[in-house]
Amino acid sequence: MKRRTLPVALALTATAALLLTACGGGGDDSSGKDEIAGADTGSSSPSASPSADTSKTADRPKITFPAGVDNQFESWKTGDPDKDAVLSDVTQTVNAVDDAILRGDLNSSTVKYYRQGNALISATKWIQAWLDEDLTWTGVTRYFAPNVKVADADTAAVVYCADESKAYNKNRKTGKVDKTQSDESPYVTYSTRLKKNSKGVWQTTEVESKRGDKTCAP
Repeated sequence: MKRRTLPVALALTATAALLLTACGGGGDDSSGKDEIAGADTGSSSPSASPSADTSKTADRPKITFPAGVDNQFESWKTGDPDKDAVLSDVTQTVNAVDDAILRGDLNSSTVKYYRQGNALISATKWIQAWLDEDLTWTGVTRYFAPNVKVADADTAAVVYCADESKAYNKNRKTGKVDKTQSDESPYVTYSTRLKKNSKGVWQTTEVESKRGDKTCAP
């Protein structure tokens, strides 16, 4: 399944509450060494933001995925325009990293558009890990149960879940898809921190994750 065979050194265990707590104020104590891959939309069509109406303050990059790749964002609208604007850009930062992995682009300008700080550093390491293993991925990743906290006008945090049970590693050279079942849980909890830049884009600055965490695992 997706990302199971990559180096475990890139995975950082964290509690889902950590970044939501830190978002409220004070210093940034999170280490931000983890990384995500994720995506949106399906076969060869522009990636659609779940709340595109909240994302018109900047000329956001368009992201397209190849046939066979689809990420599904469930319950990704809250009805609160501020929270939905954050979730829209969370979707796009996930899209951006997956797009870079799928294209094998270590210096993706789209990733840099949506990520800064530790999150950008860790994204580069994560993409490099895929390249080192000659892997890409295919299938469906499901993102669900987002929990959003907007601390102030330009600071927010989001915890959300991913289900990778239908996403699979694919050899970049041969195109062979590995559907071997893994002993690891397909459920991952992601905790992220975001800052809104001068263009109105909610950029991810910190990312932490935990596979098999009870927050997301059934």
